[in-house]
Amino acid sequence: MVEPAPDARRPERTAEGPGSARTWDAVDTVVGLARTLREIGVVTTPSQVASTVCALDRLDPSDRRQVYWAGRATLCVSRADLDRYDRAFGAYFGGWSALPRRGGAAPGDHRRLLVTAAPVVAGDASDTDDDSETSASAAASSREVLRRRDIAGLTSEQRRELNRLLATLSLVGEERPSRRVHSSPQGRIDRHRTVSSWLAAGGEPGILAYEQPLPRPRRIVVLVDVSGSMDLYADALLRFAHAVTQGSTAATEVFCLGTRLTRVTRELSRPVPDDALQGAWAALGDAGGGTRLGVLVKEFLDRWGQGGLARGAVAVVFSDGWECGDPRLLGDQMARLHRLAHRVVWSNPRKAAPGFAPIAGGMAAALPHVDDFVEGHSLGALEHLAEVVLGRAGGGTGGSGRRGRGGRGRRLPRRDPCRIGSGGSGSV
Repeated sequence: MVEPAPDARRPERTAEGPGSARTWDAVDTVVGLARTLREIGVVTTPSQVASTVCALDRLDPSDRRQVYWAGRATLCVSRADLDRYDRAFGAYFGGWSALPRRGGAAPGDHRRLLVTAAPVVAGDASDTDDDSETSASAAASSREVLRRRDIAGLTSEQRRELNRLLATLSLVGEERPSRRVHSSPQGRIDRHRTVSSWLAAGGEPGILAYEQPLPRPRRIVVLVDVSGSMDLYADALLRFAHAVTQGSTAATEVFCLGTRLTRVTRELSRPVPDDALQGAWAALGDAGGGTRLGVLVKEFLDRWGQGGLARGAVAVVFSDGWECGDPRLLGDQMARLHRLAHRVVWSNPRKAAPGFAPIAGGMAAALPHVDDFVEGHSLGALEHLAEVVLGRAGGGTGGSGRRGRGGRGRRLPRRDPCRIGSGGSGSV
């Protein structure tokens, strides 16, 4: 593989070849190039990176010219991206001198138009108002574009705006009836107040008094996959979990799943999002590694869930379903979680990809025990997920059909019709 320049942005992981010579992994190098492109404004998605790796698998990755054209054909989607790609490729792989070009022209021969803003004349209030209105419209338009854009392809500036918008999300929590009651004009008869009022009136029957249970928000349990396959989404999903922790009136617990289970509820309880994320990442020693979903969901249920943390709660799982272990173990543990929790919501960022099918081993095993299967790739998808968690919107169903409500999610047939307890055995 063509070796990146020593001072270029690149992944730290390298592979040692024969002797003392270092060889560069094609996947890591392409991911590093994609990150460099995102830093200068070129939107690159995981599917584009995968296409580049597939192209290099058929070419000679040691040939700079073939690497250049493979990346240019797969990572650029518009004419505006071509010049940025040339600059990023030259910086990443060691300068412009060896950069292949179709016409042979030097980079300095390319002319660019520089547009400068005209000075604003003092006292021209109408122009200032027009400019303010135009800026507000542009900002609203950019936010709407950001709501639909895949988080994996955002630039640094767009990610900062996404982080700001995620911090404004708030969840009240889905309500459930509690044992405490309050007086109400309707509901069940309050026998104590009714009899007391009758006795106060000399024993004459009078107006009936009524009562209703006080609503109480359900606990929310969030499980975030921080493995390598979720690396591009993990930061945004943890920020969403922080917003849930800060804005929800319900008790909220957050766990991270990688090669081990990490409870980050205390770290995410800090009010400042950047401080909370810094503490959460410091607590994670396995981010970007493999995925043992089945083992870790079992550990969560054995240590916390079975004892009451998941009982009657809304459980939210952020994961693409890639499982390094036995998928059958994940299926069994999701069945346990489904029986304990009031509702299980699974958010998969890959679900929005064209032609997506839940055929990954872990995803296929878990889906029969999921109530709502939703997307999680963009700000708009996370906003919809917040409505699903609140019970205000239907996210579609997995295979359980226990509380299916339809909606944006995908309705799938139940995979295991003989599973005992799938028809509503979750606690109230």
